[in-house]
Amino acid sequence: MWMIYAILGAIFAALTSILAKIGIKDVNSNLATAIRTVVVLIMAWAMVFITGKQREISLIGQKSWIFLILSGVATGISWLFFFKALQMGEASKVIPIDKLSVVISIILAFVILKETVEIKTIIGGVLMTIGVLFML
Repeated sequence: MWMIYAILGAIFAALTSILAKIGIKDVNSNLATAIRTVVVLIMAWAMVFITGKQREISLIGQKSWIFLILSGVATGISWLFFFKALQMGEASKVIPIDKLSVVISIILAFVILKETVEIKTIIGGVLMTIGVLFML
């Protein structure tokens, strides 16, 4: 089931970039990011209440709070840079560079999370990087 969710996530991430490129025309990139963030905030909290998970907020530990907040800050910074790049550049060039985050995440998973390094993962990461460079 996780793979179906991952594929759907990829489809909607692709739509996000294309819809943003269309919507950001003649709009300040920071303002566009703020508007998008409000929509995401409303949708996320709606899902929390629809699924009845709001009661679990008090169960979240201090370490989780810290890392979730740091993740949110990183997401916000990422979106600000992405929207600025998308506003200034061609979507077909900006989006692949942005998706190098996959390769960077894999490296960080090895270094910080101490995940097992597999040769197929290394080869895949190298191929993704070459693919991005080839598209520029």
